[in-house]
Parts: sequence; structure tokens; C-alpha cells
Amino acid sequence: MQAAFEEAEAAASRGEVPVGAVVVEAATGRILARAGNRTEDLADPTAHAEVLAIRAACAARAEPRLPDCDLYVTLEPCALCAAAISFARLRRVYFGAYDPKGGAVDHGPRFFAQPTCHHAPDVYGGIDETRAAALLRGFFQGRRHG
Repeated sequence: MQAAFEEAEAAASRGEVPVGAVVVEAATGRILARAGNRTEDLADPTAHAEVLAIRAACAARAEPRLPDCDLYVTLEPCALCAAAISFARLRRVYFGAYDPKGGAVDHGPRFFAQPTCHHAPDVYGGIDETRAAALLRGFFQGRRHG
């Protein structure tokens, strides 16, 4: 999770919403890919940390699915990211802050609980939640007052 926080902090320094994600090989703990949000930088509304990390991990392995991998992300995934997680067949998702407004795992559409969801990973939310929430809160307060 520490690597995901490093990516979130790097995203904030670029003026991006501070979300970071890391794809880890479950058996070895080796990081396959890491990314922070780049929607502004790439002018791409799909350039969320999770999507970028999943794309990079799949490219590194030249495989479209990652069933033996886990995703660590600092914020509850949105619907876009939940779909990417499902399609990548990730084994587990660990996330930091809950997102009542935009989250799609424990909030909103609860993507993985839908009958149309083909693969639902094991999900563990609230990992270092206070730190994750503070990072986001600080970023948005700076935007409003800066």
C-alpha cells in the first residue's frame, strides 16, 4: 500500500486527483506495475490510476488477465475501474478511503455484487483509510482555497 500512496502523492504534485494504484504478484509480492491518476496530463478521462496500472501489468506479462495478482489502490474504485478490475480477473483488491460519492464497490452500483459481473475479486476496504482520506481532503481544500 505504501507504493500506492507514493503514486498518489506524485499524482497530487502533478495537479491530478491524488489516487495511486499498484498491481502486485500475489505469490511473490513483486510489483508488476504502479501508476497515479493522469487524466489531466493525458487529457484522457479513462486515465485513472487503476486502469493505468492494470494496463501496464498486462503489457508487462503480455496477458489480458491477472488472476494471480492483487491491486492496491488508495481510493475505492469507481465503476470504470471496477469493470477493468473484473475484466482483468484480479484476485484481490485492497483500497484505502471509501468514496460514498463516486465509489462503485461498497457504494453506488456495487459493481461486484451485480449478477452481470463476470468476476468479483475479494475486496478489503479501509486500508490506512485515515491517511488516504487526509491526502484527498488536503488536495481538494488546496484547490478550493488556492
